[in-house]
Amino acid sequence: MARFINPFTDVGFKRIFGQAINKDLLIDFLNALLVGERQVKDITFLDKEQLPLFRNDRGVIYDIYCTDEHGEQFIVEMQNREQINFRERALYYLSQTIARQGEKGNDWKFELKSVYGVFFMNFELKEGARKLRTDIVLADRDTHELFTDKMRYIFIELPSFTKEEAECENDFERWIYVLKNMETLQRLPFKARNAVFQKLEEIVDIASLTREERMMYDESLKVYRDNLAVQEFSIREGMEKGMEKGMEKGLKEGMKKGLKEGMKEGMKKGKAERSVEIARNLKAEGIPAGIIAKTTGLSPEEIGNL
Repeated sequence: MARFINPFTDVGFKRIFGQAINKDLLIDFLNALLVGERQVKDITFLDKEQLPLFRNDRGVIYDIYCTDEHGEQFIVEMQNREQINFRERALYYLSQTIARQGEKGNDWKFELKSVYGVFFMNFELKEGARKLRTDIVLADRDTHELFTDKMRYIFIELPSFTKEEAECENDFERWIYVLKNMETLQRLPFKARNAVFQKLEEIVDIASLTREERMMYDESLKVYRDNLAVQEFSIREGMEKGMEKGMEKGLKEGMKKGLKEGMKEGMKKGKAERSVEIARNLKAEGIPAGIIAKTTGLSPEEIGNL
């Protein structure tokens, strides 16, 4: 029986990263993610549901939406299966967040704050290299010089992470290892190295959940498993249909090829039999073997055996 919650469930993910009382967990993860670039000291959780700017416009709902002490904004999401136009969806989310910074009046001079989109993916992207982390920035195509740092996408492809506990080299990899293996662990590693993992262990322990929290988690776990089952069924059904279609196509092509080759072989055999018959008749009439050979294409030996 699992000791810790499944972090890929909606309730589990938000329990780890979406609670103001435990915001130090998200701060630690963001600093591990952006080590050497920036240091987040504090965050404030914002309303995850952003109402549309205009009538009939689309609103957006984020898993986790927060801002740091400098006004930089972070969208953090967990996606368990690939969606149609997944990249475009991420672009839309960050663009909406950028656009909402526009202030009414004439004094605003497009002084934008940076927006970071962090997308955990519990699946492999169909296109692109298989790697854990993909960072997307706006840069010059030829020189790769950064054009602006106001929009940043970080895609984390969890299936591409295959390191064991002892192989983790930094806090970012330690976070990914713990998240990916949490449901199968009986203890959380790295607590001696980083105290945040001690706090994480206490929060994700199923025994620490209240009755109401456990009910919500169990329902979230059921939804997660149902979605996985549907996804697996769709993949299996697609493979079976593909195999069936491939076998049908292969059978048709095989029959067509076999018929063609059979006809070719039959005509060849019929022609050979006809040549033998002609040679036998000419030989019976006393025609020299050399002439018979030229006429039928048979060798002198074959003619001699008739």
